Amino acid sequence: MIYPNTFEQKIGFQQVRERLAELCLSALGRQYVQKMQFQPRADELRKLLLQTDEFRQLLSSGADFPSQYYHDAGPHLLRAQIPGAYLEAAAVYELKMSLRTIREALTFFVQAPEGLYPTLRLLGVGVQADRNLLASMDKVVDDDGHVRDDASPLLRQIRQELINRQGILRRSIADVLRRARSEGWTPEGAEPTIRGGRLVLPIVAEHKRRIKGLIHDESATGQTVYIEPEAVFELNNDIKDLENAWHRELVRILIALTDQIRPHIPDLRRAYNFLGLLDFIRAKARFARQLEAVLPKLSARPLVKWNQARHPLLYLNFKEQEREVVPLDLDLNPEQRILVISGPNAGGKSVAMKTVGLVQYMLQCGLLIPVREDSEAGVFDDIFLDIGDEQSLENDLSTYSSHLTHMKQFLLLANKRSLVLIDEFGTGTEPVLGGAIAEAVLSELNRVRAYGVITTHYTNLKNLAERTPGLVNGAMRYDPKHLQPLYRLETGKPGSSFALEIARKIGLPKNIVERASQLVGKEKVRYDRLLEELEAEKAQLEKRNAEAEKHERRMKKVAQEYQDLKNHVEETRQDVLREAKQKAKLLLKDTNAQIEATIKEIRTAGAEKEQTKQARQKLETFVQKELKEELPKPRGTREVVDPKALKPGDKVALIGQEGYGELVSLKGNTAEVLFGGLKTIVKVKQLEKVTRSEIREREKQAARQAPAAEARATGGLDVTGRMAGFSTTLDLRGERAEDALQRIMNYVDDAVMLGVPEIKFIHGRGNGVLRQVVRDYLYSQRAVASVADEHADRGGDGVTVAVLK
Repeated sequence: MIYPNTFEQKIGFQQVRERLAELCLSALGRQYVQKMQFQPRADELRKLLLQTDEFRQLLSSGADFPSQYYHDAGPHLLRAQIPGAYLEAAAVYELKMSLRTIREALTFFVQAPEGLYPTLRLLGVGVQADRNLLASMDKVVDDDGHVRDDASPLLRQIRQELINRQGILRRSIADVLRRARSEGWTPEGAEPTIRGGRLVLPIVAEHKRRIKGLIHDESATGQTVYIEPEAVFELNNDIKDLENAWHRELVRILIALTDQIRPHIPDLRRAYNFLGLLDFIRAKARFARQLEAVLPKLSARPLVKWNQARHPLLYLNFKEQEREVVPLDLDLNPEQRILVISGPNAGGKSVAMKTVGLVQYMLQCGLLIPVREDSEAGVFDDIFLDIGDEQSLENDLSTYSSHLTHMKQFLLLANKRSLVLIDEFGTGTEPVLGGAIAEAVLSELNRVRAYGVITTHYTNLKNLAERTPGLVNGAMRYDPKHLQPLYRLETGKPGSSFALEIARKIGLPKNIVERASQLVGKEKVRYDRLLEELEAEKAQLEKRNAEAEKHERRMKKVAQEYQDLKNHVEETRQDVLREAKQKAKLLLKDTNAQIEATIKEIRTAGAEKEQTKQARQKLETFVQKELKEELPKPRGTREVVDPKALKPGDKVALIGQEGYGELVSLKGNTAEVLFGGLKTIVKVKQLEKVTRSEIREREKQAARQAPAAEARATGGLDVTGRMAGFSTTLDLRGERAEDALQRIMNYVDDAVMLGVPEIKFIHGRGNGVLRQVVRDYLYSQRAVASVADEHADRGGDGVTVAVLK
């Protein structure tokens, strides 16, 4: 039971209905919104909530669910039910498109993976949308709502004849218009027009006798008349006859189609009920997404255990203003069933009570609620509400009398499955008597084990809640220093009204405030002061806890950064050692080869002094050249390049690399650079600008290193070993373009040096960047004979095959 009859207006649920109606796609869904009711049965409620939650998941997944043509076909089905009646083409179009939507929805749930959307899937059981019926409609009207020319052979014939006659008519009337223009009988810019369904010409009134024909109309000024020339009388008559014949044939087709629809009307009604229900559930799911609402754990018994609950309408209004709603944590259970909320005016007591009422009512209407996912909710049989001023001149009721009337209903009807919501309990009459009656009513509600949320300023009700099992105090937090509400609910202690403090703050005379304190009595002042001091101490403690948590988070962050840095250093050290060992291994191999060659020369020379000396000199030259210590390249001596300082045409180099290229273009923090014949995209911070002298120095150094490199490539390296360890396939998947380019260059050089006939690059499809980099470089190399895709069975265009010369 819901009490009073104006509950939805008072609690704000009427606005929820309006928002849901706006989210519906059709009148079908809006009808369900208006029929939505409070559901006290836990099994039925669970089904409604699961439907909404599953549709919320469906929307969040981005699945392609039909969201168009949710037409209400009810009026069309009523007309089709009458024998001899027929549906117009527009009605057939709406039926066709909405039935297609129904079929698509049914197919969606049938094809969904097993176990997904089980509750929504059950809605379609027994729903039919006959495919043959849909096909028959599609033969008559197309997807734009136009009647098809080939709906019947006769209709096609009539349509073709009509088109021919209209063409002849246009040509004939164009001839008449051309002559009239040449004679000056028509107004400037005149064109043929339609009057009375017939094609006519606008003629200046003074020349109307110049053209034989029938006058159909004249302009508002009377200066122009509209004449149907005698030459096109018969053509217009023929066209009119053809149009009438076309319409008669269309009516015949529509009658036959409606006769075909009529036996299916019961099935169609069930199908449209299904469509309207889908529209309604979809609107609830969209509303849940706007609220960031969830399905809490549902219990069949009365229970309120909400974490971070938000008032739905307040949340949506604040969201539009980019403000935050202060959430509530609420726990009503068999041990503490009734919450007595106290605190200052405008502190949020009424909003907290309304939040409980509106959220619980939404839940039991099948809507998801704005709480945290770990919340729990129960089911109540009744919700009773007493809020606001309900004076009635007709019934001779004062404010307090109306409150007492509500209290009478609560005492008669409330039980252990009822939720009672009372705002400003006990007010409206003499405070002592009002407080006493309120205490008696509260005690009785507690005795029948009802649940509830009550707001009050009365101290006797706070004391009753403190000492009575089943009742619990709650306070709306308040900043006593700045006298500002914090809108946070705290359970377990009563709140102060801060009346004297607020009076002092707004500037009430000091003697008046002192006198009020004396009238209240020392005990009351001491009680409120104690509450104020507790509030101040709690606020200070919370501030310190927040600072401690902040420091703790900062320490954890620093510790994590230190650990990450340590791991990075260790990984870098291992990489450096591995690279150094590899270089040392290669260098040792070259050195051993050189030593062996020197020994061979000495032995061959028969230990002759001069030749031995030359062999040793050659070995020393090799040692000085190949084993000399390389000083690390100084870092940080060159300033980071400012993107604004670069311009297309500048010569640039990759930091740490010997080669150089030309800057083609700049886009933000990235640059397009031409290295040799290959364009590549790199970060600006990886570039350094080079001068002409630096370019000449780099070219000289490259020329000096070329012979040594050639010697190492042919004599100093174990070609057989390199050939054995060389793979004809290079996997570049996951590489960045600039990193991949260096690997490609080295790989192609090795393949050419080793005489490999064919090489492959695995780059995948992706967005095609790696594929473009590979092929641009291969096309620029003279050693490459051809470039092509791999066979489709072995990777297709995700693999590039290059044949070398």
